[in-house]
Amino acid sequence: MGRAAAPGGSGGGAPRWLPWLGLCFWAAGAAAGRGTDNSEVLPESIPSAPGTLPHFIEEPDDAYIIKSNPIALRCKARPAMQIFFKCNGEWVHQNEHVSEESLDESSGLKVREVFINVTRQQVEDFHGPEDYWCQCVAWSHLGTSKSRKASVRIAYLRKNFEQDPQGREVPIEGMIVLHCRPPEGVPAAEVEWLKNEEPIDSEQDENIDTRADHNLIIRQARLSDSGNYTCMAANIVAKRRSLSATVVVYVNGGWSSWTEWSACNVRCGRGWQKRSRTCTNPAPLNGGAFCEGMSVQKITCTSLCPVDGSWEVWSEWSVCSPECEHLRIRECTAPAPRNGGKFCEGLSQESENCTDGLCILGIESASDIALYSGLGAAVVAVAVLVIGVTLYRRSQSDYGVDVIDSSALTGGFQTFNFKTVRQGNSLLLNSAMQPDLTVSRTYSGPICLQDPLDKELMTESSLFNPLSDIKVKVQSSFMVSLGVSERAEYHGKNHSRTFPHGNNHSFSTMHPRNKTPYIQNLSSLPTRTELRTTGVFGHLGGRLVMPNTGVSLLIPHGAIPEENSWEIYMSINQGEPSLQSDGSEVLLSPEVTCGPPDMIVTTPFALTIPHCADVSSEHWNIHLKKRTQQGKWEEVMSVEDESTSCYCLLDPFACHVLLDSFGTYALTGEPITDCAVKQLKVAVFGCMSCNSLDYNLRVYCVDNTPCAFQEVVSDERHQGGQLLEEPKLLHFQGNTFSLQISVLDIPPFLWRIKPFTACQEVPFSRVWCSNRQPLHCAFSLERYTPTTTQLSCKICIRQLKGHEQILQVQTSILESEREAITFFAQEDSTFPAQTGPKAFKIPYSIRQRICATFDTPNAKGKDWQMLAQKNSINRNLSYFATQSSPSAVILNLWEARHQHDGDLDSLACALEEIGRTHTKLSNISESQLDEADFNYSRQNGL
Repeated sequence: MGRAAAPGGSGGGAPRWLPWLGLCFWAAGAAAGRGTDNSEVLPESIPSAPGTLPHFIEEPDDAYIIKSNPIALRCKARPAMQIFFKCNGEWVHQNEHVSEESLDESSGLKVREVFINVTRQQVEDFHGPEDYWCQCVAWSHLGTSKSRKASVRIAYLRKNFEQDPQGREVPIEGMIVLHCRPPEGVPAAEVEWLKNEEPIDSEQDENIDTRADHNLIIRQARLSDSGNYTCMAANIVAKRRSLSATVVVYVNGGWSSWTEWSACNVRCGRGWQKRSRTCTNPAPLNGGAFCEGMSVQKITCTSLCPVDGSWEVWSEWSVCSPECEHLRIRECTAPAPRNGGKFCEGLSQESENCTDGLCILGIESASDIALYSGLGAAVVAVAVLVIGVTLYRRSQSDYGVDVIDSSALTGGFQTFNFKTVRQGNSLLLNSAMQPDLTVSRTYSGPICLQDPLDKELMTESSLFNPLSDIKVKVQSSFMVSLGVSERAEYHGKNHSRTFPHGNNHSFSTMHPRNKTPYIQNLSSLPTRTELRTTGVFGHLGGRLVMPNTGVSLLIPHGAIPEENSWEIYMSINQGEPSLQSDGSEVLLSPEVTCGPPDMIVTTPFALTIPHCADVSSEHWNIHLKKRTQQGKWEEVMSVEDESTSCYCLLDPFACHVLLDSFGTYALTGEPITDCAVKQLKVAVFGCMSCNSLDYNLRVYCVDNTPCAFQEVVSDERHQGGQLLEEPKLLHFQGNTFSLQISVLDIPPFLWRIKPFTACQEVPFSRVWCSNRQPLHCAFSLERYTPTTTQLSCKICIRQLKGHEQILQVQTSILESEREAITFFAQEDSTFPAQTGPKAFKIPYSIRQRICATFDTPNAKGKDWQMLAQKNSINRNLSYFATQSSPSAVILNLWEARHQHDGDLDSLACALEEIGRTHTKLSNISESQLDEADFNYSRQNGL
């Protein structure tokens, strides 16, 4: 009470006890006013007694209210007589304070700790320019101290990311940047990246950086960086996941080094070499681009032809040496071998005794001379005796005809052999008729013998009646004994069904000695009728044609041994192709089966298979494949390769193959560049639908092979469809662009098309690899009135960045008024199987003369190689060189290529250019051709 004034008091002489009195009054008022609002004003400072100012040991921290849970704010100070909280500029009521007091043992000062609770409602009810805040004020004897302001905020985290990471496709060693903006939240969310649900630690991988504004940066992409990336955002309230972003690190393909140039494909002359490279350096991965450019390069080459050596003529004999020998020599210089040719075979030097052996052997006695002379005379006598006996037997021989018969033959197909017998035989058909000893005649056909007496009453004139296909064989035993097999053959009128077919009949030709059947009945082969054909062929050969498919088989004359006949069949696989393409390989033709497989031919036969490739050696690598007995496909040869086992001649629409064995064959193609082209046939069919006002259009795009289009026609016939426009050809490139089909120029007030169906798109792979199933798009049109009977529109079929075709439809939807359009020309369907001379375009006699002329080597080079060149056969000539008659095989190939046109003019011109003939084949009169066929028949026993 004696203290005049407190330090720092106002008014100069104010007594020192007033602050304490005010503090007591404030404390008393505070005690009396508990329960009143906490907005009463507390003094900012209270006069203090001597001591130190309060020092805060613990100040309130910023806090977040999670959901509805209150938070506690704490203060601790020393020395402190009182501590109160002030929030948002207003004192917090004393009742809301919880205070604890203790003594600091080291300093002896009083320590006070106070805390308050702040609720979510208090924070939400506050509306001020800044966040909700609270501050501590502590009093001591010397004055007051204030703590830092602690803000109190409601914590939250929204659900949706402001930016989700997006998937990327980047090349290897490229930079990957994935952006992520987490959802709004208090406090701000922390971001973490996951790869395939595993956390990414950027500290362990220097190639990855996640510090730049929540983004994920991969400086150099590796294959291992491919995966699914997720951005994770989290704070004290919740965690949020972004959408996953797929990152694909791809590798563009790179070419390997070129291989060495191959050897020249021909042994001599002009040919080609090739080298290749593969797209494996590196190989494309994860959708990377394939290498651009060609995988195969070809250049022309010229090889020097080897020249075999030949001997000069022998020199004159030398003078006789003291050893009684003389010599002669010759040299291998006419010509000398060069360019790898063979050296002359034989001896270059010859020696012999020049005194008839007397010098060396000597003569021991006169008895030796007599012995040798006697032996020589005996040999001469025996030879004269043999010749005399032979001439005598021939002079005593007479010849006639008898009939070898069997009473067991009572009908059906029979074979008669007539051989020579002596005169006076009771079995002679006509004893007055002189036998023909120079010719053997054969007639084939059904003879019905009802009684054995009928056979005895037959005369030779009755056998020569013009019955169709009667077979009677007249053969001279004298001719047989001489080994002459030549016989003349006569045919009656040709019939397309000479031999019986079916499961209840069989046909066999009996060998004249052992009667072994040679016919194989294969009519039970399970194939659909329209794509299967059979025919019986013998030594004369013939042609087997699959109607309207472009597939044919040529059996050359002499390919089947004499006295043998085979039922040969041919079929086309109509189901799913058994040949599965590998990689970029494409099936270009139907799968054609010919048989029987165990049949052996002595001359290569020609199989013609249609294909749909736009032939070019620069863009396609075409292979011939054969199916094995195990069902696997193996490559026979590449069309461009050299082979002596078979020969392939590729024409614009068909491939002609010379083969030695039957089986199942097909053509495949591997595109070398994007410019490789498949030929597609596009056609439009139409028919009425169930609704009388609707009309359906079906547009087909199939491989340009006749058999593929025939399948379309067959299906449309079952559906009642009609061809509305002649089919056209579309060149479809292998550039991976799709096909678009659209209907244009529909009359607006007569017809309408359903929405969103006027244009349809077909993926590239569906068109490029569509080998069997017909590809078509359907469009539905609707008439406004039933009186509309005419339809006109355009069908546009085009490949993106490729060719296009327009089909102009102008038709009547009424079947009675519609003009029919033919599906196929009927030229090859009249005679599916042709046998004998009529199956060939070149008369047999002329063919014989051509072969005899060109098979003989000529010093001027006008041999079979020139014949091949004039017929556009310029490659793989080594195949023909291995044949017994190269000219005959070349003419067989010509027959296969010209089965429809039979262009003898071109062949005659080729022969005339060579200079081996002076008369064109086209100038031969009809009578000459008939005579040639007649002579051919006589020579072959028809």
